[in-house]
Amino acid sequence: MVDLQELEKIKRLKYKYQRCLDLHLWDELEECFVPEATSSYGDGQYTFGSRDEILNFLKQAMGRPSSMSSHHVHHPEIDIDGERATGVWALEDYVVDQEAGNTIHGAAYYHDQYVKVDGEWKIKHTGYMRAYEERVERRNNPHIELTVGWGAGE
Repeated sequence: MVDLQELEKIKRLKYKYQRCLDLHLWDELEECFVPEATSSYGDGQYTFGSRDEILNFLKQAMGRPSSMSSHHVHHPEIDIDGERATGVWALEDYVVDQEAGNTIHGAAYYHDQYVKVDGEWKIKHTGYMRAYEERVERRNNPHIELTVGWGAGE
């Protein structure tokens, strides 16, 4: 029988990961991973072999004030086996990049591995495969105006 409390702890870990990414809370995001964590984002295009490499990539890719995002995960399929777990999550994301002049919208499926360390669940591996991704040019488009956000009006 599944321990619903442990299941909820894993869900909260993934939700924290998404929140910290969107709000650029890098120190809190670091707490989500084991030091030897790995990742494979964008169908393996961006693969990293440690927590530090993952965080450096995310800071570079998402950390500019002109880059705002909204990542939502849902429909978790989580299997727990003692101190280890796996999860598949549906993702929908929007990234507004004022500097690059575009908006990215997409859907994907995360495939994660978790381990329990000192009684807390941590991410051992995370990554996603895209179902689709679309880009919309923001520059010189009179129909798109960012009215609220960290980079609004820039």
